[in-house]
Amino acid sequence: MAWTRKILRVDLNSGTCIAEALNMAWANEYLGQRGLATKYLAEEIDPKCDPLGPQNKLIMATGPLTGTMASTGGRYSVITKSPLTGLVACSNSGGFIGAEIKNAGWDMIIFEGKSPEPVYLYVEDNKAELRSAADLWGKSVWEADEMLHKAHQDPQLRIACIGRAAEQGCLYSAVVNDLHRAAGRSGVGTVMASKNLKAVAVRGTLGVGNIADPKGFMDAVNAGKQVLAENAVTGQGLPTYATQVLMNVINGMGAMPTRNMREVQFAGAEKISGEAMHEPRASDGKPNLTTNAGCFGCTIACGRISTVDKGHFSVENKPEYWGNSGGLEYEAAWALGSDTGVDDLDAITYVNFLCNEDGMDPISFGATVAAAMGLFEAGAITTEHTGGIDLKFDGAEALVKMAELTAKGEGFGKDLGLGSKRLCEKYGKPELSMTVKGQEFPAYDPRGIQGMGLAYATSNRGACHLRGYTVASEVLGIPVKTDPLVTEGKAELVKAFQDATAAVDSAGLCVFTTFAWSMENISPQVDTACEGDWSVDRMLEVGERIWNLERDFNMRAGMTADQDTLPKRLLKDAANVGPAQGRVNDLGKMLPEYYELRGWTADGQIKDETRSRLAL
Repeated sequence: MAWTRKILRVDLNSGTCIAEALNMAWANEYLGQRGLATKYLAEEIDPKCDPLGPQNKLIMATGPLTGTMASTGGRYSVITKSPLTGLVACSNSGGFIGAEIKNAGWDMIIFEGKSPEPVYLYVEDNKAELRSAADLWGKSVWEADEMLHKAHQDPQLRIACIGRAAEQGCLYSAVVNDLHRAAGRSGVGTVMASKNLKAVAVRGTLGVGNIADPKGFMDAVNAGKQVLAENAVTGQGLPTYATQVLMNVINGMGAMPTRNMREVQFAGAEKISGEAMHEPRASDGKPNLTTNAGCFGCTIACGRISTVDKGHFSVENKPEYWGNSGGLEYEAAWALGSDTGVDDLDAITYVNFLCNEDGMDPISFGATVAAAMGLFEAGAITTEHTGGIDLKFDGAEALVKMAELTAKGEGFGKDLGLGSKRLCEKYGKPELSMTVKGQEFPAYDPRGIQGMGLAYATSNRGACHLRGYTVASEVLGIPVKTDPLVTEGKAELVKAFQDATAAVDSAGLCVFTTFAWSMENISPQVDTACEGDWSVDRMLEVGERIWNLERDFNMRAGMTADQDTLPKRLLKDAANVGPAQGRVNDLGKMLPEYYELRGWTADGQIKDETRSRLAL
């Protein structure tokens, strides 16, 4: 049984760390990680509680396949109530700490209350204790990571940490693990900071030895790895260019959100693309990309390690470690580049480094800067607000300065830390915030990719591409090609992607495997690892149950169906160029059909018969 069947409950008020049995009835309904932890959260907190108050809880959760031989089986999630959206937050991360938590003997760690002083949690297999983090508070993620490794003298120690941005109250702060992997979205790091919890340091040596059918499991795992290796996306495209392979593709089809989603194509896209990261720089003859990298158990290895030109304005007087760190993924390159109009590859790589070092979601940060540039252009803010900085679109140096200020919570950076919704409301231009439910958009314009508009509008954690990645079908033709400019069939497509993704997230696998795998590849791995029958149909039912549980939590938190929408810019202002020229997103055509397929009422409430069918 791939679960350890143990939870570590950490009471930050009293400083106690207590082991308890995993609720296996819930595990059989929600599988693990995203689903199971959301079930615990929904049962243990009031959905209307203050996200930054002591009544909120923070859960670090693994899936049953985390820490096993399954390809990409290194995932973990951080689940809480989001301070950015006021809704359920579940941020997924790779790296190595998820597997370390599992190998230390724990399925989940639940943090409750608030410590009177800064602390960090130290876990060594079955032993766990809170220790003082007084010397770590005020340090960046990278500084704190180095200090903890020196203190414990263990190079195998795995650390998840918050940076200065979270301590200063930036509402989209991340929990960063292994230096440049992150549970990045929805402000989970901000919640961690509100509890005076600086870091979690884990060393696990117990292994995952309780697989239900070891031989059957390895047969299923090996078959899955072969499928990944032979697939053009997971075997070639992602290792070579990672998600950055999409930059020129999405730009060419007129779905590249540009300058705060005012435009749909970016003239500088090629300069910040995955291909550009391979090209030698004129200044020093070295490419931006140093190498690719993989997370625990990963056979895809889409991670980026990049080098910044030491002579570039952005890295003057920086320590040596700034020369080599986690490089740009597509979402960060878009948010920091196209959305702000900046095509300086070294500058946006530097800002991405800053986001890693101080724990900021680069999507929300870049989109919030883009909104601020829109405010500046409209005259709603001036250089008096920005500390003398000309915050116009296309300004690389302004982008860099804003990142430095936001990381430290200084000057206008404090305003940027509010996120674009609150920022634009503060300065009287709420229409300039490109958000759903308070969370900033990812890198796909829904005027050019209609299904993504519905996926954004209905996402349980606000605008998000990883809750229903219809780009796979609408752009890449996976598993079947659908026309990105039509609305017919998109409600069914979105629901299918949302349910399948919820199941994949809860298993402990990376969603990137689904470029090659269907549930027919994933189900046998779960089925042989876990007790019971985990057929394809059951896995999809679990995904649907999780989606509805999240919806129920949000409705109890105060969300209404009116929030299942998009900014007016995307519903009223047509795309100005490209294949989608003249098109808006036709959300109104898709949403009623989606509600009906979900078994919800016309006003987005979960019907009683749907609750009964899913045993909610």
